[in-house]
Amino acid sequence: MKNVLVFLLLLFFTLLINSGCAQSSVNKDIYNAPYDGKKFNNLEPFDDKSFFTFLKWQLSRYFGDTDTKWPAFEQKPVYKVEAARSETLKIIVINHACVLIQLDGINILTDPLYSKRASPVTWAGPKRVVNPGIEFNSLPPIDLVLVSHNHYDHMDIETLLRLQERDNPLILVGLKSKDYLTKAGLKNVVELDWWQDFQLKELSAPKITFVPAQHWSARSLWDKREMLWGGFYISGSKKVYFVGDTGFGNFFSLIKEKLSAPDVALLPIGAYEPRWFMKPAHINPYEAVQAMLDLGAERSIGIHFGTFKLTDEGIDDPKRELAKALLELKVDPARFIVPEFGKTY
Repeated sequence: MKNVLVFLLLLFFTLLINSGCAQSSVNKDIYNAPYDGKKFNNLEPFDDKSFFTFLKWQLSRYFGDTDTKWPAFEQKPVYKVEAARSETLKIIVINHACVLIQLDGINILTDPLYSKRASPVTWAGPKRVVNPGIEFNSLPPIDLVLVSHNHYDHMDIETLLRLQERDNPLILVGLKSKDYLTKAGLKNVVELDWWQDFQLKELSAPKITFVPAQHWSARSLWDKREMLWGGFYISGSKKVYFVGDTGFGNFFSLIKEKLSAPDVALLPIGAYEPRWFMKPAHINPYEAVQAMLDLGAERSIGIHFGTFKLTDEGIDDPKRELAKALLELKVDPARFIVPEFGKTY
């Protein structure tokens, strides 16, 4: 009975993070992002899987041999931030999609997540297998927080509240997310549509553009696609593109066309197996390299790997598969870094 209960809990939490729902074909053109009056859609067709297909995957993971084992927990080195602020570009992947970007004297934190679990509860759900590469209290003052979408491994209310209490940063989110965050106790929130710009009052502050991604959103089984998802394109003395979480699509080329090639692209390289299920919403390492080429990015840094066991690949598979993809696509490996969590690049 205990094993059945654990399976059902894992099924529920994985459904929130990995499953989608059918898109509406209606587009009332209220926003730049396709919107039917209740739900947002992707720019390109989204190959949804039915709940029964999802259940088939979960059963094969739980009772079969398709899943891989991850360590229960590994203590990794903890680093210190080199400078409280920096005019030159510095990037630290703390882990998963939580990245500290220091640029033009502004400190930006993406998808901050310091909780032990990526879950709506503290006692179940995906649990971190490594410590954050920078301790929370060692973070420099954060001016701006970018939240790509509302899945629990990207929008962590506990961490956002801790940041508000300490630094009161401005939080940028997709459309229809502000009310949810306000009800959770967050006060300094601004919503953005795809292709909408934002800039802090400081004259030297980088401009932030919310850009499309091939993904979806949900905080429960009843609010799918009701809050907009996306990535952030940061334009300052250097240009940095934070993807957040996404499947592959022509929007990478569109972003380059509209905003120019970024100097650095922060691209997901994990949470991609099995491909027959994950492909619509999560790029794999090969697609990450192709996205880098489509963007024309000078360099890329991998994110969204090695922190929470969300899918079937092994903890070290993203690094190995990325090396193969770089060789196959004839890209200099030095252009695409698999970061050490907490290290400054």
